[in-house]
This record gives sequence, C-alpha cells and structure tokens, in this order.
Amino acid sequence: MENRRRTRFYDHRLVRVVQQTRDLSIATRAGVPRSTAAGWLKQGPRAVAVATDDRAYLELHRRLAKLERRCERLQSVLRLLLVLFRVLKPDMSHVRFVGLDKARLLRAVDRTRGVLGLRRALSLLGLSLSRFHAWARLGLGCQLDDQPSCPVSTPQRLTATEVMAMREMATSTSLCHVPTGRLALLAQRMGRVYASTSTWYRLVRIRGWRRPRLRVYPPKPTEGIRAERPNQLWHIDTTLLRLQDRTRVYLHAVIDNWSRRILAWKVSTTFCAGNSVAVLVHAQRSVEAGSQPPTLMVDDGVENLNAQVDALVERGVLQRVLAQSEVQFSNSMIEAWWRQLKHNWLFLNELDSVRKLHTLVAFYVAEHNSQIPPAAFDGQTPDEKYFGTGANVADDLA
Repeated sequence: MENRRRTRFYDHRLVRVVQQTRDLSIATRAGVPRSTAAGWLKQGPRAVAVATDDRAYLELHRRLAKLERRCERLQSVLRLLLVLFRVLKPDMSHVRFVGLDKARLLRAVDRTRGVLGLRRALSLLGLSLSRFHAWARLGLGCQLDDQPSCPVSTPQRLTATEVMAMREMATSTSLCHVPTGRLALLAQRMGRVYASTSTWYRLVRIRGWRRPRLRVYPPKPTEGIRAERPNQLWHIDTTLLRLQDRTRVYLHAVIDNWSRRILAWKVSTTFCAGNSVAVLVHAQRSVEAGSQPPTLMVDDGVENLNAQVDALVERGVLQRVLAQSEVQFSNSMIEAWWRQLKHNWLFLNELDSVRKLHTLVAFYVAEHNSQIPPAAFDGQTPDEKYFGTGANVADDLA
C-alpha cells in the first residue's frame, strides 16, 4: 500500500497572528517549520468563524509580539550602551554635576531602583550611596544647583542683571572702540556695573562674548620682486659661518634675480667693506658695456652702506635700493640661497678649515649654476637661463 505524506494542520489562530504581525518567530517557537510559517505570509487570510474568546486571544498575541519586538530593541540599545560605558570607564567620583543634572540622575535612579535595586543602579552609574543620599536631602530643599537663594549673599557677587548689562556693553557695536579694560571703568562711571577689570576679562573669556571687531586686511602679495632680464636686479648679502674651532668665517655673494645665478662670491675671515666691493667688481665683469647699470638690492648693514660702495653708485656702476620687510621689496632670494647652501651641503660636511670651506662653497656654486634646475624654470639651470641657451629644454623634457 502506498504511503502518503501526512498533512499537518495548525490552529487558525496561530496562522492569523503570524499573518497580522508578520513575525515568524511566533510560529517557530510553537514548533512550526520556518518554511511553513513563511508560506502563511504569502497566503491570504482564511475565512474562519471566530468566537469572541478567539478575538481576545488574537489581540493578546498581537500585543505580546509587539512587546517582544520592543524588548529586543531595548536590549540591543542597552547592550551597546553598556559596552560604551565599559570602554570609556568614566569616573563619576571626580565629576561635578550641576543642579539639573543631579535632578535627572535622581529621577533615573528612582525609576530603576524598583527593578534593579538601589545599589545595583548606583553601581551602574558609578555613584556612591552617600553621595546619592546627600543629593536626595538637598533635593528636598531645592538646593541641588549649589547656588545660594540670595543672589547677593556675598558683596562681590554679580547679579544676573549686572551680567546681562556687561554682556550688552561688551557686544555693543556702539562701544566697539572702547577696550575691555577701559570698558570696566566706563561701566562704573555710567553706574551700570561695578566690577573690576579682571572680572570683565574673565567673563568675556569664559562666556565667549565676541567683541565687535571687523578689519578688512588688504591682500598680501605672495610673489617677491622679479626682474625682466639678466643683470637688471642683483641681490647681495653676507652670512656668518663657524668652523669647528669656533673661528668666524664670512661668506659674501651676489645673485642675479632673473636667473638666480651666483655671479660672484668670496670667503673671508674678516668683516669689512672691501669684501663687498670685491664681490661687486667681480660681478660687474659679466655686464655688457653700455648697458643699463644693474639695481642692487641690499640691507642696511655696514658692509653695504659705506664710502666704497657709495663710490660705485656715484660712478654709475650700479644703482642701490634698500630692501624692506615686504615680500615685494625683500632680499629673500639671496637669503633663501644661504639656507640651501648651508643645510643642503655645508652642514653635511666637517667645516674644519677655511680652505676646506672655500672648496665646498666652490663646488656647490658650480652645481647650483650649471647642474641644479630651479623648479620655476621648467628644467633650465641658472646658467642656461642667464645666457639664454635653454629655450628648448622644456620642450625636450616634455
């Protein structure tokens, strides 16, 4: 005889509850396969004569399913909060709470002490039992905010009206020209607030009162002075170096603004005006005869402002301009080269003698002029820029 699969029938009330709540866990807890319960969701509701007690049964199950889902969400949130609390490990014993926070904690403990117990609730919050009872006693007298009931219980205490007056004066646009220190004296003369200058500064800092200050700064130039051709603008400067035996050595150099080529340099153990003149005379040899004399950018040092350099200016060999702090008229190009020379080369070697220092400077000057291309020249070296022989370098590199 052929064995037929036995068909199982389930209570129509269980089917109705699963269809209405769409919660398969209700059926699976009753022993119903999950696939069967999922099939109930695809079916329409069956017409069944329902008694009065069956309606109450269905309503009870709907409320039960809703409460179970809510409990699961609350458990998930509580689990995350407990993990966060354990990771942060806050120490409530060293935290000061204001009145509103104390009241909130007291209400939370009162709500949970019936379920968790007082000691368990306080241990979760990290509060001691004595501190909780002290807050509870203060709460009976409305003293949780730690503030005396009288606003002027101490002679130095400011009232809320005085604090508001200070804020109004500090943030007023009509008093923006009055400094904060003098604003305290002005408030006393006006009879509004009698407070010290330190109190004004402290409240302005703590309360974050912004004094009305609005100044529109002109745009600052970002590019320094630039020449349009070789030998149009020179920079000269002197830097100090110390050897290992603490001997002072002075390095003089002239750089061309157009090409950034070092035109002349000199190493000397003495600081005198003749060194600057010697460097300038050597650099003058690269200037073509009959051309316009170059403009020399110098600082106000004695090596640049002296009778010998003045004689070169009077003869028309060059023109002299004093450098300024602004970037458009600064002597920063030669100063930047000093930094490159020292940190990229000299400080990597032992400076034990003047002769070795001279050799090191000569090597770096040759490398700087003929081998190292500045980033602003598209691959051209200072020599190629100065003599005009590197016009095709950018195209060749491309």
